[in-house]
Amino acid sequence: MLSPALVLVALVALYPLGQTIYDSFTNRQFLEGIEPTEFVGLQNYRDLLDDTIFRDSVFVTVKFTAITVAFELVLGLIIALAVNSGFKGRGVMRAMMLVPWAIPTVVAAQMWKWMYDDVFGVINDGLLRLHLVDEPVAWISQSSTALASVAAVDIWKTTPFVALLLLAGLQVIPNELYEAADVDGTSKWRQFWKITLPLLMPAILVTLIFRTLDALRVFDVFYVFFGSRLDTQTMAIYTQNTIVATGDVGYGAAVSVAIFLIIGMFVVIYTTFVRVQEQ
Repeated sequence: MLSPALVLVALVALYPLGQTIYDSFTNRQFLEGIEPTEFVGLQNYRDLLDDTIFRDSVFVTVKFTAITVAFELVLGLIIALAVNSGFKGRGVMRAMMLVPWAIPTVVAAQMWKWMYDDVFGVINDGLLRLHLVDEPVAWISQSSTALASVAAVDIWKTTPFVALLLLAGLQVIPNELYEAADVDGTSKWRQFWKITLPLLMPAILVTLIFRTLDALRVFDVFYVFFGSRLDTQTMAIYTQNTIVATGDVGYGAAVSVAIFLIIGMFVVIYTTFVRVQEQ
């Protein structure tokens, strides 16, 4: 009964992964025929260890992931708690909060890029009118504000998705627990720490896994904002440049395998933590 699904998974996942791992041990080029493809062993991985540009891209990606996932989790939890409470117009608010998430990422990135513009952008215009800055800020061009600018866009777009996942977790918590706590005179703050947060932990961990994996693979927002700029290059953009721009498929495959291992490490950490929590 499972064989059709296993065959499908093998075709769309295992075969490409296996081909990528094999290519990482060769000197394969994008335009085959210019240089004969040969087996080079671990040479690509040795070169990768000395690649400072790749290390910088890993640092940028991990820093972006830490910032966005932390903010999205806190803001998403606040929104989920607010929407889960009973008030008029709750259904409308649920629909409206998903609007940023529903906008295609490239469209949202281009929209925010115009808003960040130091000449025509509405953000600088608003800050100048409020006298919060003395002159327009080049949010995207400055290295000091570039990462924070793109992180803000990702937080704005993805927080509703986090809130939706956490809201689903909140709605399966029995109301009887809160009613019993009210009878005992337990404060709302203590109810949150003793009832809500422990029972919501499985949903939080699943959300962390989804968002961490997604953030570590980020490409589109950074590419729209910065192109191939070195100081804001993510792992995914570096891989794309290696394979497409330079045509070095073998080395690009080694970079892809390294990214796969980095992401896999985060998955192992999260799943191990989930297992400990369940026990």
